[in-house]
Amino acid sequence: MPTYTAPVRDSLFVLNEVFGYERYNNLPGFADTPPDVLEAILAEGAKIAENVMQPINRVGDLEGCVRADDGSVTTPEGFGQAYQQYREGGWMGLAAPAEFGGQGLPYTVHTAVSEFMVSANMSLMMYPGLTQGAIAAIVTHGTDEQKAKWLPKMVDGLWTGTMNLTEPHCGTDLGLLRTKAVPADDGSYRISGQKIFISAGDHDMAENIVHLVLARIEGAPKGVKGISLFIVPKLKLDAEGNPGEGNGVSCGSLEEKMGIHGNATCVMNYDEATGYLLGEEHGGLKAMFTMMNEARLGVGLQGLSISEVAYQNAVAYARDRLQGRSLSGPKAPDKPADPIIVHPDIRRSLMTMKAFNEAGRALVLWTAIKSDIAHRSADAGDREIASDYTGLMTPIVKGVLTDKGFEHAVMAQQVFGGHGYIEEWGMSQFVRDARIAMIYEGANGIQALDLVGRKLALNGGRAVQAFFKEVGDFCEENRSDEKMAPYTKGLKKGLNDLQAATMWLMQNAMAKPDNAGAASTDYMHLFGLVALGYMWAQMVKVANANLADGASGDAAFYENKLVTGRYFMERVMPETAAHLARISSGADTMMALPAEAF
Repeated sequence: MPTYTAPVRDSLFVLNEVFGYERYNNLPGFADTPPDVLEAILAEGAKIAENVMQPINRVGDLEGCVRADDGSVTTPEGFGQAYQQYREGGWMGLAAPAEFGGQGLPYTVHTAVSEFMVSANMSLMMYPGLTQGAIAAIVTHGTDEQKAKWLPKMVDGLWTGTMNLTEPHCGTDLGLLRTKAVPADDGSYRISGQKIFISAGDHDMAENIVHLVLARIEGAPKGVKGISLFIVPKLKLDAEGNPGEGNGVSCGSLEEKMGIHGNATCVMNYDEATGYLLGEEHGGLKAMFTMMNEARLGVGLQGLSISEVAYQNAVAYARDRLQGRSLSGPKAPDKPADPIIVHPDIRRSLMTMKAFNEAGRALVLWTAIKSDIAHRSADAGDREIASDYTGLMTPIVKGVLTDKGFEHAVMAQQVFGGHGYIEEWGMSQFVRDARIAMIYEGANGIQALDLVGRKLALNGGRAVQAFFKEVGDFCEENRSDEKMAPYTKGLKKGLNDLQAATMWLMQNAMAKPDNAGAASTDYMHLFGLVALGYMWAQMVKVANANLADGASGDAAFYENKLVTGRYFMERVMPETAAHLARISSGADTMMALPAEAF
């Protein structure tokens, strides 16, 4: 059976020592979580992840959700109790505004804790995860009346939320959606249509489910300009604001899925359901992206989380499994064979996962800090810089971390050999659960196109140029430090490749758009490698400084950082050259064959 231990120490290292968490005490919420409180929150979150959520992860995979004839959905055994512990602990509202019952703590703290809980049970955590995206949309676009009506019980977790975007004929191209909204005399709308792939669409863990539904008001313009967003509850509210009669909302069926069996992925039917316009009429796309951007960062976190738990179990197996002898001579002469962790190829897998997880954690938390600055700072200039950064990094965090999360789940499974293919060891679940993260909330090819097609040129390239300058300045400032040389040289080479790729796109993509499409995935991963390398360089600098100061009895922790960071620079960062070579080859051979030749 799989196990999991939350990486609390590593998260605190990144937050406190690398990024100087206390420097942001001028932002609302940060002063309420000084280092001792931050550590206590992470430790408590770790306990729930390890002791409550992880033990039922396999139960969710085996049992799945069940739909009754009346359309109601039952979640796997133990999910309801675990969700109630999550709710009663105030975790749903950790970063939600205090005026609606939340604790108003930083999104950064929520992100750190969420990694632990998603690693422990990804399917279960999707229920509150979707709710938090819906909360964000209502906070940003709702009227005062809507906020008062819906948010307190959603922040409490008594009600959950969803996003309803996709239709059977309409995925990424939302301009094709057919769900319609007919105005009613009381100012509400009657929503009719069908949505598919709706995560947490129906379940038995909350009193009500608040669906946020994209629909087209009768007579609205065609395409995405005619889309509006509506609040459509499963149950109508009575005069006192409590759930009452049904609302023409039902789960038509449950999707039979490859993974995340513990989450109810529903086909949702709307039959003249009462809905309430959220945001501006025909402004649904703008309101939707509030949910989507929040969700995309959350899905990137899922990639990291699965990579971490799969890695931990691969390490445990590699330490115990006896097979063959070390190439350099027996390492366990008292045993019939050596543990497989002595073999270089096993080490390659483990080191690759470890190096990615630690840098990925830093990248996610750094992006969360930037999100907090963008939403909470009183300084308009700081908000703009932080917003530029989060906009640029959102497709990278989503695309790169989920691609690598799946790759590393498979890599961890491979460490188990034949046992990795046997269900009882649990590695199959990690592989199957990780796969969806590359697809939903915008498939990763779309993330790459968003980066190349929109984010690079946005505001005259302001965000990407700021990133290049920040990384370049770091390399220059540490150029004379011999201890940093093994790290800054690799980072600088990666940055040079990224800048060369960017220049190539500027010169070749406008005249021939297929060049941008052909380059996009390689460019996204090239950018991701440089961002992860920058995280490693910062972590190594802190580790070196702490070792020079005596390391306070924690020398092994910092020395491990130096070794792992060096592995990343020597064995992973050189991949930037291959990405650049593929980008520079253009689209000609990719697009040359006629469709019938495939």
